[in-house]
Parts: sequence; C-alpha cells; structure tokens
Amino acid sequence: MFIYAHRGASALAPENTLLALKTAIAQQADGIEFDVFQHQNEFILIHDRWLHRTTNGIGSIDSLLLEQIRKLDAGEGETVPTLLEALQCIGLSCQINIELKGVRDVPLLLKYVHDACDSLSIPSSNILYSSFDHHLLKTIKTIAPSARIGALTANKPIDYAGFAEVLDAEFVNADVTFVDKNFVYDAKRRGLKMGVYTVDQPEDLVRLKEWGVDAVFCNNPLNARLALADSASD
Repeated sequence: MFIYAHRGASALAPENTLLALKTAIAQQADGIEFDVFQHQNEFILIHDRWLHRTTNGIGSIDSLLLEQIRKLDAGEGETVPTLLEALQCIGLSCQINIELKGVRDVPLLLKYVHDACDSLSIPSSNILYSSFDHHLLKTIKTIAPSARIGALTANKPIDYAGFAEVLDAEFVNADVTFVDKNFVYDAKRRGLKMGVYTVDQPEDLVRLKEWGVDAVFCNNPLNARLALADSASD
C-alpha cells in the first residue's frame, strides 16, 4: 500500500513547509501531498485561505502581498513555500500530489508545473492533481487529458466512486471515516485506485490494506510503515 505524507510529514514538522517535505523525504515516504493556493500569478503551499492557523499572520491570503506572506513564520521559523520551491525540494525523491485548494487560472497552473518539472527533469507521471473542487479537475482534464487526477470526497456518495469515474480520475480519495468495503470494491470495479485520508491509527491501516486500498495519506509516514510491517509479521 502506497504511503503519502499528508501535508508533508506534518506530525513532525509544520504542515506544508519545506521542513515537512524534507522530513517526509527522510522518512522515505512513497509520495508527498501538499496544498496549494493561487496568489496572483504565483502558487503557494498553504491549507487555509486565512493565515492565522498556520502562520503568525492575520487576514486572508489575498489581503497581503506575496512578499508579506513570504515574511510570515509558518512554524519553527519556516516560511510559506512557493510551489516551485516545493518541486525543487522533492525533485525525483518520490511521487507528488498537488491538492488544489484555491486555484483560479488552470492554464497558468498547468504551464507553471510543466515548466518547473521540465527544468527539474521531473516526469509528468510523478504529478497527481487532486481537489474537492471537481470543476477544477474537469478543467484540468479538458486542457490536459493525460494529466493524472484524484477526485476527493469527504462523504460516501450514493453511487460511491461514480463521480470520480465521470471525471476520468485515476484515484478516488475519501475520508477514512466513510470508507467501507463497498466503497473500495466499487472503485476497483470502475477501474479506479482508492486513496484514503487521513490514516494514522494502526488498526485503520491494517484494515484498509486488507480491503485492497491503494494509497493512504498519513501525518507520520514512518509510523505508518512500521505499523504495516508489524501487522505483516504477526
């Protein structure tokens, strides 16, 4: 089962910072997931539109200039990274899941990522775009049909993974609270991969692996790997 570091190794370092990404790489995570907002023509790593939870700033992202956001403390002296800095940090270390939170200009995003990956020799197959905004995902697939996407849900739809199939997604990524065998089997029946977030309890990890889940998003990737190894040796 593939293990993504959720917002980097966010149990050990401030979420969505370069330190969290570096910690996830040191833990040999299979992939790293992080959140992205657009700020004018730049893209930055942050989970919330409001600054106060994860930085020492106040107000919304759009209320400050980029230079002002970059001077904020995002925890332990870390700053808010740009998407380019994140891609430079990760490089070829592992897979990359870019979760789109607030993106207005999809063509700009796709060109930004393409140019960055081209300069860093990161293959497009290493990039997965995911979002709760399914309109964004649909636009991505319209502009770039070969782009890999993961459709996020925080519930258990009546037709299970049907919404992700309609979007031509590779992954359906669902909240661990609502995932059951039927959800996993439905995804597989539709030719989709199943991802589950946020999974930090050993019992959940073992159960999801038994059900055939393809990927989990964990705040501490190393602990997740050790829990799975312990269960395999029992």
